Parts: sequence; C-alpha cells; structure tokens
Amino acid sequence: MSANIINQMYDLEKKEYLLEELVVPSNGAWGAEKSSEETKAVLVLGVGNVTNEGFLNLSGASIRHLSTLEQTAIANEGDLLLVKSSGSSSNIRSGKTAICPPELSGKIACSNFMYKLSVNKELADPYLLWLLLNSQKAKSFVKLIAGASTYPNIKWDKYKNFELSLPNIEVQNKLSIQLRKQLTEVETAKQAAQRQLVDTSLLRARLLKAFFAELHTAPKKKLGDYAPTTSGSTPSRGNKQYWQPAEIAWVKTGEVAFAPITATEEAISKQALAECSLTLLPSKTILIAMIGQGKTRGQSAILEIPATTNQNCFAVLPNDTWEPDFLYLWMKSSYQDLRDLSADRGGSQAALNGALLNALEVPAPSKTEQQNIVARIQAAMTKIDTLENSIKAALEDIKQLPNRVLAQAFAE
Repeated sequence: MSANIINQMYDLEKKEYLLEELVVPSNGAWGAEKSSEETKAVLVLGVGNVTNEGFLNLSGASIRHLSTLEQTAIANEGDLLLVKSSGSSSNIRSGKTAICPPELSGKIACSNFMYKLSVNKELADPYLLWLLLNSQKAKSFVKLIAGASTYPNIKWDKYKNFELSLPNIEVQNKLSIQLRKQLTEVETAKQAAQRQLVDTSLLRARLLKAFFAELHTAPKKKLGDYAPTTSGSTPSRGNKQYWQPAEIAWVKTGEVAFAPITATEEAISKQALAECSLTLLPSKTILIAMIGQGKTRGQSAILEIPATTNQNCFAVLPNDTWEPDFLYLWMKSSYQDLRDLSADRGGSQAALNGALLNALEVPAPSKTEQQNIVARIQAAMTKIDTLENSIKAALEDIKQLPNRVLAQAFAE
C-alpha cells in the first residue's frame, strides 16, 4: 500500500484521546532471586533491554521470581514496556517503548524503572500505539515533561496526558498491518546493508593477506635484528611537572587503532622525556599495542608526528630494511596472528611483549618491491573505501526511513 493510501486512511475522521484513556499502567517489579511456592519465574527486563528504537534486546536480562502482587508487571502479547528513566538531560532516553511479541507473552516483566501498559484493544491497536509512543512527537513530549532533570524521569501523572489522534479501531488495524509490512521491509534492507559493511571489512583483511601471500619466496628477516625497537613508560601522575606544560605527544594503546596518529589525547613535558625512560619517536615509527581490552591488543598504527608512548606500546623506528608503510600494512595483515601469538595461557592476561615482537619473521623484499606492493594495496583499499562509504550512506538513508514512514502516516 502506498504512502498516499496510508495517508488517506489516516485522514479519515479521528478522535482525540489522552494516553490514560487507551492503556492501563502497572508498575514494574524486581522480584526475588530465589523461588517460593507463590512466585513465578520470568525474565525481568531492565532499561537497557529496550533499544533506543523501541526493540527488545534480551541480552543481560535476569530470571527473577515475582510474588503474586508483583505479577502485574508481567507482559502479555501486545502490552507495551515503557522506560520511565534513562539517559541524561542532554541525551534523554526515557520514553523508549517496546512491545511484547507473542512468543514472549507471559515470559517477560518490567523492572522497577519501567511501566507496563496494557492496551485497550477496543480503542487502540497495540502495534500502532507502540509506533506512536516511539515517534518524534512522543519524544518531544517526554523532553517537555522531563527534560530539565539531571536524570530524566517520566511520572505517570504527567505522561498520561500525552495526546493522540486516532481513527476508529477498524482503520487502525488496517493501518497497523500496512505499516508493519513497510517497516519489516525497511528492517530487512537495513540488515542487508549491515551485512555488506561486514563483508567490506572481511574483504580488506583477505586482500591484505592475499597481497602478502605473494611474497612467500621473498627473504624473511627477524624484526629485532634489522630495526631499532623500543617501548615507552607512563610518567608519575603525582608529579605535575611531568604533565605540565604539555609539550610532547604521548600515545596510549587505545590510540593505536589501525589509523595514522596525527594527534594524541595527552602530552608530557620535556622534563618527563628526560627523566622517565622515554624515547622521542620520529614520524613514520610503527606502533603495536601489546595489551588492551577487547580488540586493542595486536592493533598497529603509524606515527605522523614525533611522539612518545606508554609502556604497553611497542615501537619500530624507521630503518633501512623496511618501508614504513610496507611494515605497517604487514603488521595490519598479521593482526589475528599477533592475537593468537599472545593468547591467554594458564590464566595470565593475554599480552604481547618485546621478545615476541622482536622475534617476528617479516618479509623483506627490495625497497622497490615494497613500494610497489604498497601502491597496489592502497589502490585496492581506496576502491573498498569508496564502496564502504556508499554502503554507509545508503544505510543512513535506510535508518531514516522509519521516521519518514511514520511522519507520513501520522502527519508529524
């Protein structure tokens, strides 16, 4: 059904309602950790289990045991789960609302920072009401009634006065079916674009591996034998003279992230450089993160400015054996190998170290051949970047489609 037909349906005679006329609110509950004869075990959802778009994400939800009185917080199919407190005054997330799907009916419940809204299905279609409570109009209303608080909190005595304009229930039900169909198509398109983005990342990694696989006959040289290497340190935070004046860039492992380093979050003084076992690294030094949370360990970067580093960055200075861009791209292609090399063994923290990195056997073809392979890789990566940017632009357009569909349907 086209947007025009949807608009025509919605332009039929409508009635004005306050939210309190369409739903019955129930407070959330947290329940008990252990069961008893009078309790019921359900998955109790927190505010984080409702996405900003109003979808359910059950990750991290807890199985709790609700008493008879608390079981009013249990949601059935079509019930709405309204978050009454989330975000901050500058980033309000209160008001985001999920809908209970049939497969979770009677199995999930709202926690204390949520309301369960039972919809009067003779007056309002639950799916349509869910869309309206996640609309820009609803968000503006929440900002109006809760935006001044440091921790924005929806109070039912105010939120119940949210005004809605609805056609009769038969028209609502038809409109709900058509909007559900359109938004399902949008979600399918979004997931397809997200998969394409993942594919571009995989393509990058595979191309890097393929280019360096061509060098299987090239001589290999041990990194530490043919290039000067070092690491840094962290000057004492208690000595202000080491940090003021902030004169020399200082790199932390979190900033080593497969991108040229042209600036740093922190800087040290010249006194710290002189007294804290630090080396001023020249531009074109290659850095490798030796430890780090998540994906950081094993990531590399190339310095585009003179800088120092903390003790968890391994630095390979410019040398006569490897072109800096060649060595950086090789390190980047070896990311998973470096992580495997430093995998957790025997309960200790997974980490690389100078000995492991200095022992790496790195392809060492002639400088001319290195420059040639760098040029080929950069040309290939430019094409992938263009493709990726195109997919990102399309994905952003797709993400805006639900708002456009709702704006057309509800004349926002």
